[in-house]
Amino acid sequence: MLEAITQHGFYDERHGGPYDRGTADSYYMREFNPHYYVGDTYKSPKIELAQMTAAEIVAYTAGYTNNEANGDHKEY
Repeated sequence: MLEAITQHGFYDERHGGPYDRGTADSYYMREFNPHYYVGDTYKSPKIELAQMTAAEIVAYTAGYTNNEANGDHKEY
């Protein structure tokens, strides 16, 4: 669900949402794998790519690609 204009565009940045999960996957240098959580991350049902809408996939992709462009990655 698109709810707020953010610095990255018109995406809902709530924790567990598609944009947030894309950003987190990039930050932790995980592979591109569209998904999100209905509520809190790891504490609510996970929605996989096959169940996502086009808008949700776009939001995940935006989170992932924006973070990649910023080069913000966890240092191990």
